[in-house]
Parts: sequence; structure tokens; C-alpha cells
Amino acid sequence: MPSQHAQNRLAAYSTPLILSAVLLAFVLLVVVLDDKALARTAAEALVRVTLVVGLWIFVGNSGVISFGHAGYMAIGAYCSAWLTLKPQSKALFLPDLPPWLMDAQWPVFPAAIASGLLAALVALLSGAAILRLSGIAASIATFAFLAIVNTVYSNWEGVTGATSSVVGLARYVDHWVALAWATAAIVAANLYANSASGLALRATREDEVAARASGIDMYRHRLWSLVISAFFTGISGALLGHSIGVLNPDSFYLGITFISLAMLVVGGIGSLSGAVTGVLLLSLLIELLVRAERGITVGGAEFALPSGSQEILIGVAMIVVLILRPAGLTGGREFKLRLSVPRIPLSQEPTSTN
Repeated sequence: MPSQHAQNRLAAYSTPLILSAVLLAFVLLVVVLDDKALARTAAEALVRVTLVVGLWIFVGNSGVISFGHAGYMAIGAYCSAWLTLKPQSKALFLPDLPPWLMDAQWPVFPAAIASGLLAALVALLSGAAILRLSGIAASIATFAFLAIVNTVYSNWEGVTGATSSVVGLARYVDHWVALAWATAAIVAANLYANSASGLALRATREDEVAARASGIDMYRHRLWSLVISAFFTGISGALLGHSIGVLNPDSFYLGITFISLAMLVVGGIGSLSGAVTGVLLLSLLIELLVRAERGITVGGAEFALPSGSQEILIGVAMIVVLILRPAGLTGGREFKLRLSVPRIPLSQEPTSTN
């Protein structure tokens, strides 16, 4: 019979199995309904799962709110464009690329991996400076990083196209591709959370002073989690670009930053299950609001929400959740399989006889 510790470990590792099963059921429902618009929405939602799970690897374990992950997303998206666009398109939109990059035309999977690795490398370099800070100072520094990335990519015309959109990316990301990457991100996030580094990092989140006194190198663990987090965030950027086929620096700025943090907070920043739950629920809410803005017919009368209601109502939903459930909808708890431990009855002591 497995020990109690072993059963706890098995229960912890059941979380990605449950979350992956939920996402698979979601995709199968989309396939059964056979609605092209719904399939696109599902693909976008699953790309957001990869993004928010990547964000959670750092934010959820360290407790440091990051406003800069959209910058890593932009780095990954443009890296994939550099590697996969046809040379003719790059000569037209990105004429200042170096010759070896101008002629490159990689398959989409190695390009996605390379995009994640480039984002991870930038995270290693930027995090080496940012993570020497703590608390609100570190959060402000991450926002400064995002502003720097956006400024560079919005003005580097010959390499990023500046504010002009880069078009022509292969739109290979459907709900199945997005599901595979979302599942990979969930498994990696769970493995890191249950690793020695993840446990040590959460100890610093709960009590930084006590963790330091116990000999935990907070800086090293935070930097390691940021690198892993940026890897999947960079891949999510590549997936987003290849989902819509167009890149623009403003697609990776304040809008995506707000919505990703909102999903994380609504679901529950303290758990991986909360991150996935927040994405699915807010993605559903966003789709309903978009359709409501276009107009819905009820009893022969057509109703439409005012333009811009989506952002306002999402903000209201976030405030309501924070008031009623400060720890998020999941309360910081993970979805786990409850494994029962059979009880062994105590043997009765023999009665003494005279």
C-alpha cells in the first residue's frame, strides 16, 4: 500500500490530468457543434490558457505581480514571424533583417520553440536586474520593461514593421494545436510548482523573512521561475500571431496585460486550477459580450450593448469577485483526485487472565 506522502504526491500530480481533461472536453464540444466561429473562439481561449498559465508560473509562485509578460509575448510573436514568413514578405515588410534571418523559413514547431527560448533569454537578462527588487518596486519595474519593449518594437521599422501590421503569417493554430500547447504549459507549470524550486519560491511568497532565514535563495528561484514563465509566454505570443495571421506591437501592450491579469485574479492567483478556470470563464464572458455588442434578438426585438461595454463589464466582474471571493473563484485550491487511505483497525489488546 502506498504511503500517505506518496498518495499526496499522486493527488498533486492529478491536477494537470483533470485540467487537461476539462480542456479536451471543451474542444470535443466545439467539434461536435461544428461552428467555425466557435472554433476560432476556442482556439483563442486555449492560446490564453497558455499565456495565463505561463504568467502563473511566475506570479502564482512568487507573489510578485508582473505587468511585463506581454513584452515576452511580443518577443516570441515577432521571432516566429522572422523565422516563418516567406523571404518575399520579409523583404517587403521587414527589409532591415540580417541576411541569414531574411532567408530563413523554418517549420512552425521549431520556430515556436525558438520563440520561447528567445523570450526566456530576454527574461534571464531583464530579470537579473528587475528581480533584485521586491514587492511593488519589482512590479513597477516589470511595467517599465513592457513600455521599453513596446517602444522599441513600435519604432524599429525595418525589423518589426513599427506600427504597421506585419501580415502573411501562416494561420496554422486551430483548437487542436492550441490544446496541445495549453496542455504542455499546464503539465510544466504543475511540475515546477511541485519541484524543490517551486516549493521554495512559494515559501518566500508566504513569509519572505522566514524563507531567507531558512537559507532559501529567493533571487535565484524567482529568476528561474521567470525564465520558465517567459518561455511559455513567448510561445503564446507565437501562437497568437499564427492564429490571427497579423502582428502589431499594440496587440501586446496594455489590453492583453489587463485581460491576462484579470483572468488570473478572477480564477484565483494562488492555484494553477484557478488560472485555467479564470481563462475559461472570462473567455466565455468576453464571447457573450462581443455578441451582445453586435446585437441579439429577443422576442422579435433587437438589443445591443454600447460599444466598449466589454471592458467595463469585465472590470465590474473582477471587482465583484474580489469583494465576494478575495482569493478568486477557486480560493487558491487545486482540483485533485481524492485518494482514500484504507484504515487499519488497531488490534485489541489481549485481556490478562489470572
